[in-house]
Amino acid sequence: MSATVTDEQIRALAATAKPYSLAFLRWGPERTMDGADAIELEHQRRMVSLRAEGVIAILCPVASDTVAGVAIMTVSTEEAAAIMAADPCVRAGMMRCEVHPCHGFPGDALPA
Repeated sequence: MSATVTDEQIRALAATAKPYSLAFLRWGPERTMDGADAIELEHQRRMVSLRAEGVIAILCPVASDTVAGVAIMTVSTEEAAAIMAADPCVRAGMMRCEVHPCHGFPGDALPA
């Protein structure tokens, strides 16, 4: 680490934190069920639509045999949990979802 960060900078940044919800998706036991490809395509369409609507701020599919993806959502944890419970892959048992409260800072973004 070459950047020096002062205590004042940390406090100032912490004061700008905004609440978000983190949806953590893991592959479930029905990942390879009959019709899984079509269900996963509907899941992808839904997640990209939620991103386009601003409900998902950051969408990160994960290339893993255990983790399916992560989404930072702009809604409360209760609303995020309800949204994710209605997901086609979650309903089919292909994925399991945990939703956790988290915080982010103005200006945070993935590099282009």
